[in-house]
Amino acid sequence: MEVALILSQEHPTLPKAEVEAVLECEGITYSVVKDCGGLLLLSIPDKYLKNLTNISRRLSYTHEMIHIIINADENKLISEAKNCPWKKYVLSDYAVRVKKMDRKSSLKTSDLEWEMGSIIKKTLGKNAQVKLKDPSILIKIILQDGMAFVGYKIGQISKKHFYNLKPHKRPFFFPGSMSPKLARCMVNLTRVHTGETLLDPFCGTGGILIEAGLIGTMVIGTDIDYKMVEGTKENLQHCDIQDYHVFQEDARKLKLPKVVDAIVTDPPYGISASTGGESSENLYSQSMISLERLIKDDGLLCLATPHYLNLDEIFKGTKFKIIEQHHIRMHKSLTRVISVLKKI
Repeated sequence: MEVALILSQEHPTLPKAEVEAVLECEGITYSVVKDCGGLLLLSIPDKYLKNLTNISRRLSYTHEMIHIIINADENKLISEAKNCPWKKYVLSDYAVRVKKMDRKSSLKTSDLEWEMGSIIKKTLGKNAQVKLKDPSILIKIILQDGMAFVGYKIGQISKKHFYNLKPHKRPFFFPGSMSPKLARCMVNLTRVHTGETLLDPFCGTGGILIEAGLIGTMVIGTDIDYKMVEGTKENLQHCDIQDYHVFQEDARKLKLPKVVDAIVTDPPYGISASTGGESSENLYSQSMISLERLIKDDGLLCLATPHYLNLDEIFKGTKFKIIEQHHIRMHKSLTRVISVLKKI
């Protein structure tokens, strides 16, 4: 089967990397059919169809996931649609929506939605029922590069979730907190499974722990600032996350009863950050030596750092190896680097 993912275009590499990480984590094999302009088209074995809805709920930089049933030149779309076995896919009320991924198509959105809806209605007869608001089946037509991809939606990422959990909307807020979208993406990049344990040794207001907890991981958080520890607990409880352990500790001295499966963190840096009087370079270097002992062999660490830090020096003498990096330009004087490292 072919599955189309409509990706966020707010970053050039993170959306696709997140999809690949989650599919790998869930053991789903795939091949890339098309990767262009926010559209990622994958070929996936049919046996994984039932798994895809749950996977879509985990993603942050993907808007929609669609099971493709027609892949055709847009000039042949209508003839292909007339031959499609709609009774196999549309079992109850439905709606048709068109999304143009570029400006090359000459097809008019409203006309195409009406014509496709009419074809489906004619095929289904009396069983057809159009429902424009919250239909049971949403038929999506994607137009890009003169091609038309038609399918039914099998997953949609909740924009409401990421909006409602913006840092300033949580009970405890502190300036400089990471966005929930990026926090969820960083969690996903570690390939952590539901039921496994994730650590954030610089937990701040708990944004990373919230996103990890919401996908079903057990979370551990520490911070050198007691106020942050208490604030993180408040935020986790607000999000109804119960399986957590958060306490005050210096990441350089951190000890745990057993190793964790993944580490995701955004250590402090800059003038306003709480570094305990230590330079960022020394704090990072000493902390990484400590964290190496706390993560399982082959475990992944996802780390956010400012571009001016020399990561080769920071990880010198540890078993961590950089396997993936993404750069986010914040403003002209700062780029944030998202690095995924493996303990080898």
